[in-house]
Order: sequence, then structure tokens, then C-alpha cells
Amino acid sequence: MAKTGNPGKSADWNPAAYARFRSLRLRPALDLLAQVGDLPKGQIIDLGCGNGAVGPALSMRWPDRKLIGVDNSPAMLAEAAATGAYRRCDLADLTEWQPKKPPALIFSNAVLHWVGDHATLLPRLAGWLAPGGTLAVQMPRQYGAPSHRFLREFAQEMFPDRFDFAGWEPPVAGAAEYARMLAPLGRVNAWSADYIQRLDPVDGAHPVRRFTESTALRPFVEKLSAAEQAAFIARYEIALAAAYPPEADGSVLFPFRRVFFTVTVP
Repeated sequence: MAKTGNPGKSADWNPAAYARFRSLRLRPALDLLAQVGDLPKGQIIDLGCGNGAVGPALSMRWPDRKLIGVDNSPAMLAEAAATGAYRRCDLADLTEWQPKKPPALIFSNAVLHWVGDHATLLPRLAGWLAPGGTLAVQMPRQYGAPSHRFLREFAQEMFPDRFDFAGWEPPVAGAAEYARMLAPLGRVNAWSADYIQRLDPVDGAHPVRRFTESTALRPFVEKLSAAEQAAFIARYEIALAAAYPPEADGSVLFPFRRVFFTVTVP
């Protein structure tokens, strides 16, 4: 196990930094939403709602349903509440949360990769659904890409007292593995997609570092002093420049893989 800790329990999220790539982060959520079919009566849960980016789309799709946002970040929940899309926003640890009533839909976009033991977690979530309800999940699976692999490699080399990835395994499995895992629970639709994201040039940073700094990079730099952060980020920037060279206009093409699935219970 890596000594990186659980990013979901670290310092609070920065909504402004996360929202910098709002359109790129929203597209997978909309692709997941398009695969959700008819629902029984019940509430809609946006589990790990973050800053509420998906709230308006969920509210528009089911305008007569009670939409509840759940997250463990007070800063993100404040942003979500400000959208006006949610009937209520609840502060909760996602590993301990459970609904008061069986929901029609639990929609989770880009959050469950922070939570371990999916073989236990996912059946538990599906078990809370109303009959005919759906669990819909999207998670990044970028761990083998240079953008994420460099973080683990450099952290362990430079700060072995704080980072140990011996025996580390990716927290997100492949789509086929989720299809097998969830098949006993109901009707499953599982797939993956590579999004070729074009990142605009930015001053003072490689575009990929700017993309990862509010997510994948967070649990690493939080364990470092200011001087250590500077050395770590400088090395990361050099490696990113080689792995993701700029296009003629200065932008960078950044392939990003995501895993999706829906399971509808009987």
C-alpha cells in the first residue's frame, strides 16, 4: 500500500482550481447520464457532487425529482448549493454515507476512485436503490499514463520516507472487471473511453500539470514542504514536456482514459 493517504480526507478541495477545466470534466458525466434509462419513483443522489457541475443537467433531466448532493468537502458543497440545482446538499464521508430513503438513481461522477474496496462498496450502494433503480458511475483510469505514473515514480525516488508504492495496485479496474463484478446485482452496461483533450497553453506551467494540480497532484504536494514541492514540480514539469510536447499553437494533446458503468437492479 502506498503511504499517500486518502486524498478525499486531506485538505479541503479548491473549487476554483477544479473548475478551471469544467467543460473537459463535465463531458464524461454527460456521456454517463445519456446511458441512464427510465427510473422508478424516488430521489436522485449526486454522490460526490463536488462543485455541482452535473447538478443542472440532472435537474433538467428529472425536473420533478428531489436532487440531493453529497460530498465531503465544505468548500465544494457551498459551490454546489449556489447552483440552485439541489434540494439539499449533505456533508458526508462517502465511505459511511447511506440514504434515508431508497433512491431511484445514485449518480457518481469522478469520485469513487478515491474510495477503496469497490467489491464491497458498489454492491452496498446498489443495495440501497429502489426496485428498478440505477447506480451510474464514472471514474478516471489514467494511472498508467505518464501524467500519473511520473507522480508515483518521482515521489518514491525523492521522498521514500513518505511514499512507498511497493505492491501498489490501481484503485480502478477495467470495464470488463466491473461488468463481471456487478452482473449478479442486475442489468449492467460497462465501457471505457479515451478522451483526447486539447489543453491550452498557460503561463508558468505545463498544461498537463495545471490539469492534474487540483486532483492527482494534490495528495503528493500536501506531504511536502515548500522547497520540496518546488523540486518535485520542477522534475514533473521536465518529464511532462517530453511526454506531452506542445503542438504548433502551443496547446497539448492529453489523452485521458475513463471507465463507466451503470447497473439497474431488478
